[in-house]
This record gives sequence, C-alpha cells and structure tokens, in this order.
Amino acid sequence: MTNLLVIDGHPDAGSLTSALARRYAAGAGERTIMLPLRELAFEPQLRDGYRGVQALEPDLAHARELLEWSDHVTVLTPVWWGSVPGLLKGFFDRALERGWAFRYLDNGRPEGLLPGRTGRLVVTADSPRWYLPLVGDTTVKQVRGRTLEFCGIKPVKVTRFTGVHSSTPEQRAAWLERMAGLGAADAGRRTRGRMPAPAA
Repeated sequence: MTNLLVIDGHPDAGSLTSALARRYAAGAGERTIMLPLRELAFEPQLRDGYRGVQALEPDLAHARELLEWSDHVTVLTPVWWGSVPGLLKGFFDRALERGWAFRYLDNGRPEGLLPGRTGRLVVTADSPRWYLPLVGDTTVKQVRGRTLEFCGIKPVKVTRFTGVHSSTPEQRAAWLERMAGLGAADAGRRTRGRMPAPAA
C-alpha cells in the first residue's frame, strides 16, 4: 500500500475539480490524506523572492511534513489562463522553496530534493481536448515538468477532463467513477514505510 497525498488546488469546494479529488481519495483508501489548499492559512506571496527567508506558517510546515511522508503525490487543478489558480501557484512558491524541495549544484544544474515519489496531475478544462496541445498544454508543462519533476517527483502521470463547461451529468458521473478507479490503482503502489502520517 502507498502513502498517498492528494493536493486539491481549486479554491471552490463545490467545483468539479474538488469533487474529483474527493472521489479519488475515497478510491485510494485509508492511507490517503486530502490537502485542500483553500483550507490552509498562509500568505501565498513569496514577498522577497529568493533573497530572504520567509517563515513558514504552521499549515505550510504541516504540508511539508505530508510531502515528506508521501510515496505518491496527486495534484488536481483547473486550467485557468493557461496556468493554475493563484492559490496553487502560491502554495508552490511558498512550500517548495529552494534548499528544501530543490537546489542548484556547483555546476549550475538543478537537483530535486523530493526523489523516490511518483505523481499524478489531474487537470480540468472548459476547452476541448484537441485545443490544449494546440496552445502548448501549458498547465501540464508547468506543473508536471517545471514543478513536480523539477523537485524530483517522477514519473508524473497526467489525467485530463476537458470540455467541462458543456459536459453532461452522465459524463461527470463517469469521470467521478474513473477517478475512484485511479485512486485505487495509485494506492496499490509499494510504500516506503512512512506511516503513520504526521499529526495536523
């Protein structure tokens, strides 16, 4: 069994993205922890960039403990303006700091400091599926390649739910069931023995 962390990056608990996150977690079972970012209390801006030290709020410190505990990290996000909601971007900026999630070697090459974990990225989009590659699939490139894999979480599988705006209740029900199955499949991966989870 796998220690599985589910990061819900949507600011609205009533969104399809959040419903997919909950169904995925339910399918994954008991060694799964949900992290809805909208429930965390933290400053999303890295105020001084990388020039200074910005103390972590307790919720971010706990989120880091969960990342260290996890074997598999699943991030769910809508595609907004070819990117992610500010809430999720702020979480990445604050929680995945240089020196903790990654570092630069003497030769200038980056090194991810969260290796040994696998990942999944789930994106929802109003655009049709054919449109995302046409515009560069920028959200996937950003989160999978420039964030998760950059920090050493790899491989990262991608699941897309597109045409959300025009989807039918039947389609959404099928998507939810698919997420339950993916959660069960991802939870079947072998754990590295990091139970129990850190206390909130």
